[in-house]
Amino acid sequence: MLIRGKDGLWLAIPLPAAGVTGLGRQRITPWRWEQRTGMRLRFVYRRNGPSLLVADDARLNNRGLAASKGGRRRRDGVLTGAQTVPVFLLLRQVKMPKKLDLNGLARDATARLPGAILGAWKA
Repeated sequence: MLIRGKDGLWLAIPLPAAGVTGLGRQRITPWRWEQRTGMRLRFVYRRNGPSLLVADDARLNNRGLAASKGGRRRRDGVLTGAQTVPVFLLLRQVKMPKKLDLNGLARDATARLPGAILGAWKA
């Protein structure tokens, strides 16, 4: 099954740093992530691979989630210990594997049916 973005846009696949839920226990989206953390996401285009939405001046907390980096700034204004953390993977389309093959199950059941009838027949 092929899943494409709405109106030809990107599909945002959350990475572990995004967490699972947004505000109000809803499924995480880039907009809900920005609302929850108060941080802006930046689009990073990569020619050889999927594009990313990243959070600048962030860190990974002890639960592995991206969080704002509070802390010390050096004299030149650089925030110490801050990183750029990938939060979402952006893809044009995703191909999902087929989970259940109903046609194959129906063929198998049809092939077994005559034998089951003959085995249950009492002469």
